[in-house]
Amino acid sequence: MTVVVLGCGYVGLELSRQLTGEGHDVVGVRRSDEGLTAVEATGASAVQADVTDPDALTAVPDADALVFAASSGGRGAEAARRVYVEGLETVIEQFGARENPPDRLVYTSSTGVYGDHGGDWVDESTPLDPQTEKTRVLAEAERVAIETAAEYGVDGTVARFAGLYGPDRYRLDRYLEGPVTEGYLNMVHRDDAAGSVRHLLTTDEARGEVVLVIDDEPVEKWAFADWLADECGVEQPPKQTNAERLAEEGLSETARRRIQTSKRCSNDRLRALGYEFVHPTYRSGYRNAVDSYRATR
Repeated sequence: MTVVVLGCGYVGLELSRQLTGEGHDVVGVRRSDEGLTAVEATGASAVQADVTDPDALTAVPDADALVFAASSGGRGAEAARRVYVEGLETVIEQFGARENPPDRLVYTSSTGVYGDHGGDWVDESTPLDPQTEKTRVLAEAERVAIETAAEYGVDGTVARFAGLYGPDRYRLDRYLEGPVTEGYLNMVHRDDAAGSVRHLLTTDEARGEVVLVIDDEPVEKWAFADWLADECGVEQPPKQTNAERLAEEGLSETARRRIQTSKRCSNDRLRALGYEFVHPTYRSGYRNAVDSYRATR
């Protein structure tokens, strides 16, 4: 199978490593020269292109499957729309019109599209309620991935990622130093985010569907912070309630909405599709980070 990973960054590079390790042909698409070097280090071929530029995309070879994992670079809703909606539409139109169009598309989205559920469980059947301009853009992109792709005969799948963590993204200081605000953490290790997409592609599952990608155990932030501190051998961090955090001056509206959003995401569907986690919970996922921290103290 030939797979093109558009936006071959944090998750895409690991996906490339996993797919090439299984003998698949992978083409990683990045905008920067530095990014191309990182792609080649995984064993994949590298092509420089921007997902919003249809002419640049002509340099990308045909593929059996596309994975759209491009990032807007953490910028605002307008930049997100250019990448996630307009860029995705450009990719679908450019590849879908080819003589040999792809058979599948996997779009990597975010559980942020759910909005607030008061700490209750959500799954693929839960109605979306995005609370910010950016998450509304993500919800629109999910529709594009399924509906627009289908217009070109491409089966779209939405892999809805929980909060990513892993190498270079453990953010230990945030939880060890505090103050830690209450609420739930929904997480998935980078290796399992990539592994889930690999599984969906190689087992030919979830065509035309949404699949939540999260580990087995959403956890309260206070409990996670205390566990992490105990494992690292330091004092448990100070805590604060949502009300205390919201009373602080200078919070953006986006930050306020994020604090007020609470949910627990279920991975029952992903489990039913047969995916086996490398890190079923944060306890194994954070083990290398904890060991590294203790080794430097």
